[in-house]
Amino acid sequence: MKLGPDITRVAALLGDPARANMLCALMGGQALTAGELAREAGVTPQTASSHLAKLEAGGLLTRRRQGRHNYFALAGADVAEALEQLTLVAERAGHMRTRPGPKDPAMRRARVCYDHLAGDAGVAMLDALVARGQIVDAAGSLVLTDAGRTFARDFGVALEGAGRRPLCKACLDWSVRRSHLSGVLGAGLLARIYDLGWARRLEGQRVVQFSAPGQRAFEQAFGPMGR
Repeated sequence: MKLGPDITRVAALLGDPARANMLCALMGGQALTAGELAREAGVTPQTASSHLAKLEAGGLLTRRRQGRHNYFALAGADVAEALEQLTLVAERAGHMRTRPGPKDPAMRRARVCYDHLAGDAGVAMLDALVARGQIVDAAGSLVLTDAGRTFARDFGVALEGAGRRPLCKACLDWSVRRSHLSGVLGAGLLARIYDLGWARRLEGQRVVQFSAPGQRAFEQAFGPMGR
């Protein structure tokens, strides 16, 4: 590739296991310290600092200083979505981690993908919005209809102040292999689900855990999780 964006630089940054582990640890949208990311990557603090500097220079991370600590977060939703797609490719190609652990079923059911809902629950939510005509697929792009705007307002999601971020965007889900909803609406719906007390994010994890009443309320609003 002689012209256009140089994907080899991004690929080189992602190709190191320690850096990949750091980025995946930030997929939940939270900010972590260098020490926390060093533990996630299994490297020394000095090595972690070198990796973090490269990721920041490469435009994949942002740094914020608070008190004595530097906090690192993904540079944006586009980075999270790229990681989600790479996870899908890795699973399809059979490149699996050697210790998947007992949390996998919970991750597949409902998890955070940066700032929106993924897994069975996220796919079910987008399916429901499309089935009701609140979102339509127009030449591969998701468009929020007037009915969708009414639903968002009634559900308690503010769409104003979106800036350059799209209102609705399809994000291919690595575990379901179909799209879930990202963008301003996707983020707003997950935030509202938290506010309503339907679900909570497990501490230190990407898993979104629904209470029994919360799951019933979610399924009344969007249909069953997983079909």
